[in-house]
Amino acid sequence: MAGEPASASAPALAPADHPAELAHRSGRLAVDEPILAARVHRPADLLRVLLGLAGIGIVLALATFAIGTTEGIEQDVDKGAGQAPSLLISFAGFASSVAVLVVPVAFAIQRLVKRDGLRIADGVLAAVLAHGVSLSFSLWVARMSPESVQNALTRDAPGGGLTEPVHGYLAPVIAYATAVGMTHRPRWRLAMWSVLLLDALAVLVAGYTTPFSIVVTVLIGWTIAYGTLYAVGSPNVRPTGQQLLAGLRRVGFRPASALRAEEPDEAERQARNERAAEPTRRYLVTLESGPPLDVTVVDRAQQARGFFYRAWRRLALRGVAHRRSLPSLRQALEQEALLAYAAIAAGANAPKLIATSELGPDAVMLVYEHTGGRRLDTLPDDEITDELMEAAWGQVAALQSRRIAHRRLDGSSLLVDRAGTVFLTDLRGGEIAAGDLSLRMDVAQLLTTFGLRAGAERAAAAAVSVLGPDTVADSLPLLQPIALSRHTRAALRQLARERAQRERQAVLDATDAYREARGSLPENADRRTMKAAKQAEKQVMEVALENAREPDLLSLIRRQVLLIRPQAAIEPARIERIKPRTLLSLVAAAFAAYILTSQLINPEFQRVWDDANWGWVLIAAGFSALTYFAAALSLLGFVPEKVSYPRTVLAQLAGSFVKLVAPAAIGGVALNARYLQRQGLRPGHAVASVGASQLFGLGSHIILLLSFGYLTGTEHTPTLSPSRTVIAGLLTVAVGVLIVTAVPSLRKAISERVRTLFAGVVPRMLDVVQEPRKLLSGIGGMLLMTLAFVMCLDASLRAFGEEMNYATIAVVFLAGNALGSAVPTPGGIGAIELTLSTGLSAFGVPSSAALGAVLLFRLMTFWLPVLPGWLAFTHLTRKEQL
Repeated sequence: MAGEPASASAPALAPADHPAELAHRSGRLAVDEPILAARVHRPADLLRVLLGLAGIGIVLALATFAIGTTEGIEQDVDKGAGQAPSLLISFAGFASSVAVLVVPVAFAIQRLVKRDGLRIADGVLAAVLAHGVSLSFSLWVARMSPESVQNALTRDAPGGGLTEPVHGYLAPVIAYATAVGMTHRPRWRLAMWSVLLLDALAVLVAGYTTPFSIVVTVLIGWTIAYGTLYAVGSPNVRPTGQQLLAGLRRVGFRPASALRAEEPDEAERQARNERAAEPTRRYLVTLESGPPLDVTVVDRAQQARGFFYRAWRRLALRGVAHRRSLPSLRQALEQEALLAYAAIAAGANAPKLIATSELGPDAVMLVYEHTGGRRLDTLPDDEITDELMEAAWGQVAALQSRRIAHRRLDGSSLLVDRAGTVFLTDLRGGEIAAGDLSLRMDVAQLLTTFGLRAGAERAAAAAVSVLGPDTVADSLPLLQPIALSRHTRAALRQLARERAQRERQAVLDATDAYREARGSLPENADRRTMKAAKQAEKQVMEVALENAREPDLLSLIRRQVLLIRPQAAIEPARIERIKPRTLLSLVAAAFAAYILTSQLINPEFQRVWDDANWGWVLIAAGFSALTYFAAALSLLGFVPEKVSYPRTVLAQLAGSFVKLVAPAAIGGVALNARYLQRQGLRPGHAVASVGASQLFGLGSHIILLLSFGYLTGTEHTPTLSPSRTVIAGLLTVAVGVLIVTAVPSLRKAISERVRTLFAGVVPRMLDVVQEPRKLLSGIGGMLLMTLAFVMCLDASLRAFGEEMNYATIAVVFLAGNALGSAVPTPGGIGAIELTLSTGLSAFGVPSSAALGAVLLFRLMTFWLPVLPGWLAFTHLTRKEQL
C-alpha cells in the first residue's frame, strides 16, 4: 500500500504508520475514527420548537380576533357530524382509542428487540412532559384565558360540562411518536398518523372537542417532542469505525484496519458549497489478505443534508427528472448500486461494487474494490493534458451510449490514477434511461469543468474529438449557469468578480494615464474648458472599459464550438420553471394582497369611505395618478439615451407594488436601475442615471423643505425671521456634520461613498447638463411630482372639510416623505402616517379630520395603486423589461 498513490478517499500512508501494520503489531483492529458524541443537540430541533410555538400563537390569535371564523367552523363541523351514522362514529372511536395505545407499544417492543432503548426512553420522557404541559395549558384556558379562547378550544360536552381544551392523551402520544422517530419509518408513520387522524376525527364528530383544540393538541405534542430532543440531545446513530468493521465481517471480509477519508476543512467546504451537502463517509479498509477496499457509509443524518437545495432544484427546473429530495436509506442504497452496475455494464471505468449491508437501524454501507488515484480538482493545471480530457470524454461517451446521465461531472467526480486512467465516481445522483436534456446537461457540465481548468479552446477541442461536433453543439443551449452544479456556478461567479476587477483597474489606469498626459488645468480655466476636459476624460474611461471588456467562459466555449458548427443553435434552453425573482414576486404579491385587504377592511379606512366628500376623493385620485407620469418624466430627464415614455410610466407604477414589500428608499431605486438596464443601458450608466436622479431629488427636497418651512415660519410675522423649525433643522445638520468629521471611521466611510458617487454620477450629470431639454424634463418632473403629492394631500383635507395654506401642507408632506424614506419599513408604513397626522394636527387641524385625511392620502398614493402596480410589474417582467 505504501507504494500506491493517494486515493480520493485517503492520503498515502508511510509503511511504518500503515494501520494494518499497527494492527498486526498490537494484536487488535486499528480504526482511525474520531470519537463521536453519544448525543447531539441539533439546531433543526430548536427551529421546530420555535415553529411549533409560533403555530400555537397563531391559533390563539385566530381564536381571539377571528371570533366569527371560529364559530363558523364549529357550526360547519356540527352540521357535518349530524349527518354521520352514530354506529360508525362509535366503532371508529372505540377502534382508534385502542389502536392509538397499541401502535406505540408495538413500536417500543420492536425497538427494544433492535436494542434501541435510548429512543424509547426519549419518547417516554417527551410523553410525560407533554402530559404535564397539556394539563397546565388546560388549567390556563379554564381560569385565565380570554373568553374568546375558551369558546374556541372548548364546547359543551355531550354528557354535560365543558370539553378539555387539549385532548387528554393525543398530545402525549404525538410527543412519543415524534421523539422516538416513528416519522422516519414510512410504515410505522403511516400506521401511527392514520390512527391519530381517525381518533381525532371520531372525538371531533362525537362532540368531545373542537377543531382548534385538535390543532393545539398536535402542536403541543410536536413542540414538546422536539424540545425534549433538543434539551437531552438526540442519540447519535452514526456508526463508528468498529461497527463498520463488524459489518464487513458479517458480509464475509476479514478487515485489519479502517482509515477515515480526510474531509475538506471548513474554509474549503464553504468555498465549494456543494461538498458540505455530501451525504456519505468514505473509508479505506485494509484486509488481512487481499487488496484493500473502499467503503462508503450513508447514514440518515448526513442524508438529510442539502435537502432544501435539492427541493429547490426539483421545483425550479423543468424537463429534468429528479430523484426524491429525501429518499429512504434503502432507496439510496439501491440507487447507487444500480448506477454502479449500469456504468460498468456500459463499459465505463467506475468503482466495482462488491457488497452492501446495513450498519444498524439508520445507516448502510457499500463496499467497492479499491481505486487509487487523485480527484481531478486536486491535479495541477499542467497535468490536465489533452489526453486526460479525451479519456474523460470517453467515459462520458460510454455512459451516454446506454443513456446513463451522471448529473454531476465536476472535478470531484473524476478520479485519475497514476497511469492516467480516468474513473467516474459519485454516481449516486445519476439517472438510468435518461432523457436528451439530462444527457446534454452532462456534456455542458463537463465542458465547463474542463474550461475552468484548461481553457475554452482545449476543452471544446477535446469534447469534439471524442463525441463529435454534433453532440457537442447540441449541448450549447444547456450551457447556462442554472444547468450547472453549485460548485461550478460558484467558480464562474469568482471568475466574473476577477474579470470585473480587471476591467475597473484598466479604467483607472487609463484615466490616470490620461490625466498625466493632459496635465493639470489652469486655475483660471473657464467653465467650457472644464466641461470639455470632463467630457474627454469620460470618453477615455468608456473606451478603456470597452477595450478591457472580456467575454465570460461560457461565451468563449460557445464561440469555439461555433467555429466548428456555425449553424448550431445557441439560444439558451428554457429549463428554469420558476426563477427566484418570480417566486419572490409571488410571495410579495400574496403579502401585498393580505396587507391591502386587512387595511381596506380596517374600521378607520371604512370611516374614510363613510365621511369623505367623494368629489374631493376623485380629485385626490387624479393627483395621485399624475405623480406616476411626473416620476417617469423626472427619471427620463437624467437618461440621455432614448427610452419609451409610456413604458417608463408603467415602470413607475410597478414601483408602487415594490414599495409595499421593500423600504421606500431601496425598492424604487433598484427597480429603476433594473428597468434602465433592460432598456439597453449599460449597468454603470443605468445606476449613474438613477443616482443622478436621486441626487437631484435629494437636493430639491431639501431646498423645497427649507423654502416652505421659511415661508411657513414668516406667514404671520411682518419681519422675515426664520421659524424655529428651520433653525433647529440647520443646527441638527451642523451637529451631524461635526460628528461625521470628528469620527475617523465615519469620515472615511462617507468620503468613500461620496467619491464612488461622484465617480459615476457626476459624468452622467454632465451629459444631462449638455442637453437643456433633458435637464428641464428632470427638474420639472420632480417639481411636478412634489406638487401633485401636495395637491393630493390638500384634496384629502378638503374631503373632510378642512383647508390649510399650501406652504404648510408642503412642509408637512416633505417632512413625512423624508421620514418615510429613512425608516426601513415597506413604503414607510407607520412612520409616514404618524408624521403626517401629527404635522397636520400641529398646524390646527382637528385630530379626527387629520387622521381621516392622512388615511385617504395614503389610500390614494400607496394602497390603491398596489393592484395596478402588481399588474404592471407582472407585465414588464413577462416582457423581460424588468
